[in-house]
Amino acid sequence: MSRQQDVGDSNEADKRAQEQERLARNLEKIHYTIMVMSGKGGVGKSTVAANLASVLAKNGHYVGLLDADIHGPNIPKMFGVGWRPLQGGDNGIRPVEILSNLKLISMAFVLPNPDSPVVWRGPLKHSAIRQFLGDVEWGVLDYLIVDLPPGTGDEPLSVAHLIEHVDGSIIVTTPQDVALLDSRKAVNFSRMLKIPVVGIVENMSGLHCPKCGHFIPLFKIGGGESAAKDLGVSFLGRIPIDPEVVQKSDNGTPYVVAYPDSEVTKAVEKIAEYSEEFVKTRADKSGAE
Repeated sequence: MSRQQDVGDSNEADKRAQEQERLARNLEKIHYTIMVMSGKGGVGKSTVAANLASVLAKNGHYVGLLDADIHGPNIPKMFGVGWRPLQGGDNGIRPVEILSNLKLISMAFVLPNPDSPVVWRGPLKHSAIRQFLGDVEWGVLDYLIVDLPPGTGDEPLSVAHLIEHVDGSIIVTTPQDVALLDSRKAVNFSRMLKIPVVGIVENMSGLHCPKCGHFIPLFKIGGGESAAKDLGVSFLGRIPIDPEVVQKSDNGTPYVVAYPDSEVTKAVEKIAEYSEEFVKTRADKSGAE
């Protein structure tokens, strides 16, 4: 091996060590990390993640929301944040501040324009997520909510590998059999990686007719609760369909902020309350051991 190769290897090792140090330093300031997952697309996972983060922030917590969907980053639009270049700070990349206690980072802010596709393989996606965790000035956070793309591939594996001790995963499904089949895979994925499963959320769980009030089970009902029972995890509740959820997401206002007294908001608040208790209880038990 030549001297030039030795120097190159040494520089690369130093670079990796510095990256790991920055990552560890950032993660030390984050009390709890919760991944929001789904087995398949189209179940409203990002909507749940955005509104969960909003409820936690509304409750006075310092919250970070990491949009880890590299190929389809939609979280910024749900908060009314248009495309913008990221800016550097004294200690790294500055996240976009939605509120004084809610910060957001997304691949959407890195793209040349909103219509640019991301055509990356696994290693590049892993590197991007590492930067989002290690090079962003998150500061001290009570909760980091990670919105993951559907499935059990590169992105959730990268998050689990980089954070090492994820405090919990929330699995979002709809009552449809196809969605439930894939939600079971997400539960077992979490268990394989020793990530505690907070529970299953049944989204789009029925519709109350806005005119007559009659309940319509559009995609059936109860499948999420049944899957949770079969898999031995908690059922976090049903979130009903409300057309305003779509309207507010498209307009950039979290639904729970616009309609604080609605049934949807009450369901998300219960999910947030249970999640808080879940991660704190596990942390207390771990500390006691």
